[in-house]
Amino acid sequence: MSITETKAEEFSGEQKNFLEGLVSGLQARRAAQGLKPLGEGGGGGASEPKGPDAAHLKAQAATEAAGKKLSDPEKWKREEHPFDAYARIKDQAAKGEFPKPPDNFRWRYYGLFYVAPNQNSYMCRLRIPNGILSAAQFEGVARVAEDFGGGYAHVTTRANLQIREIGAENAVNVVEAIQDLGLTSRGSGADNIRNVTGTPTAGIDRQELLDTRPYARGWHFHVLNDRSLTGLPRKFNVAFDGAGKVAVLEETNDIGFQAVEVTEGAVLPAGIYFRLVLGGITGHQDLARDTGVVLPLDEATRVADAIVRVFVDSGDRTNRNKARLKYVLDDWGLDKFLAAVEDKLGGKLARIEHDHVKPRPEADRMAHLGVHPQKQVGRNWIGLVLPVGKLTVEQMRGIAAIARELGDGDIRLTVWQNLLISGIADADVSEAVTRIEALGLSAKATAIRAGLVACTGNTGCKFAAANTKGTAEAIAAHVESRLELDQPVNIHLTGCHHSCAQHYIGDIGLIAAQVPVNDDGDTVEGFHIVVGGGTGPNAKIGRELTRDVKKEDCPQKVEQLLRVYLAHRASPTEPFLAFANRHDTEALNELLEEQAA
Repeated sequence: MSITETKAEEFSGEQKNFLEGLVSGLQARRAAQGLKPLGEGGGGGASEPKGPDAAHLKAQAATEAAGKKLSDPEKWKREEHPFDAYARIKDQAAKGEFPKPPDNFRWRYYGLFYVAPNQNSYMCRLRIPNGILSAAQFEGVARVAEDFGGGYAHVTTRANLQIREIGAENAVNVVEAIQDLGLTSRGSGADNIRNVTGTPTAGIDRQELLDTRPYARGWHFHVLNDRSLTGLPRKFNVAFDGAGKVAVLEETNDIGFQAVEVTEGAVLPAGIYFRLVLGGITGHQDLARDTGVVLPLDEATRVADAIVRVFVDSGDRTNRNKARLKYVLDDWGLDKFLAAVEDKLGGKLARIEHDHVKPRPEADRMAHLGVHPQKQVGRNWIGLVLPVGKLTVEQMRGIAAIARELGDGDIRLTVWQNLLISGIADADVSEAVTRIEALGLSAKATAIRAGLVACTGNTGCKFAAANTKGTAEAIAAHVESRLELDQPVNIHLTGCHHSCAQHYIGDIGLIAAQVPVNDDGDTVEGFHIVVGGGTGPNAKIGRELTRDVKKEDCPQKVEQLLRVYLAHRASPTEPFLAFANRHDTEALNELLEEQAA
């Protein structure tokens, strides 16, 4: 007799629904593990889920008890936890087989993404805390890309690396080769806490309030070593910003920790703390909200853990489009959510009035490129321009050699799809720049290329509706040959609603679309254009300016928009962001029509 049959009259309808959902989840879990169903073989009735997956199983059961249907990925996680299935990845690799949809989802827990039909291959994404790795590791990634991939790597907008064009037979080879380097790809995809970002110039920046490296590293290892933090309702992003010169874009993350200086007279002693912001997700047109919470630096991991666990319990497991922290905050409000976090912590979080927090130093929009002096006297970092984030293995080896021979051995990835080489002595800067240029790269950028960001696009991502990287290059080449800008302008191109290139925070953002060309339903690649997005103290979600611009017309359209900006800005120093938001959409379109006439 099952628990739902025993003394059924003692339970309300809602309680019976909950128990039935709980038992359903447990039975599916036991079946996936080859165990007998509950109630058979003398095993007795249902029991409380135990172990690291318990909170997730309970949340799934509660969803079903409420009469809701779990999304397919929730069912796949319950049937077989991805981290219990490594032997099957190895078996598929040995047979040269690519995965069916359930396993395509599961293998993302190992950083492997089957990207068909755009490429009949895997992409592997790494985890690199704070985006910093050694020259030896960077060179090692190049070797992995050469031996098992397409001979190149991409720097991502989470200060990370991706290897593409990996055959089915090499899936496990890549995962294990990455681990041999002292790196990992574990948990870098699907419903997990993604690569943790931090200030790229951490520890070398003259203006920083805080070196973020130990805090990013602490969170990184906390996540890797606690399975209960995997299998969330959806992906989760965390960033640490030390108030350095290169922005981390922590306001676009689910959790952002901002280094701030608290003054005398606050409820906490004066000093450097983290301010907590929550719920950023620019693809859903929202930036992180200031919670008013300020916490001691050594509490960051514990507080982040509690926030994630509240999300585990309360996140949506039915609708993937709503399964992010933002929607819990929308439903509950900050006060209710923070109260739940405090319950997990077993204590109150400190709130501090803004009057007791000093203004933070602002980021420099060009500091991720070129030569910049470090806080270490006589040393410099050099920011390299990477064509929309792509590097050949030959370039990677050359960069590693420069970092090892002329720098401090570190390579620092940024959220701007480029990298820094740090610790270059004053006397070696010229040689370093010469060697960078010999690789076909540069340490100098125009005002266009300095902020040019593009996701993978439809050459390698099944979700993308257009070639983003190719269009980005076409825009840069076209504009640079016709205009000279004296202010940096960020242009972000993204291929789909996931907004990996974060088009809503660009000065100019383009999101791919299929553009109608006739009444028969035929379409071509194109983009919708948004303007007026910003970051940092000017953080703002952009607004749509125009729709359905054909891919080949985008370079000219961006040129027209920039010509309007140059002709009508309030002063020679007015940023594009201020100009765009000083004019409403109708006024901007009128100016564009005049420019085109």
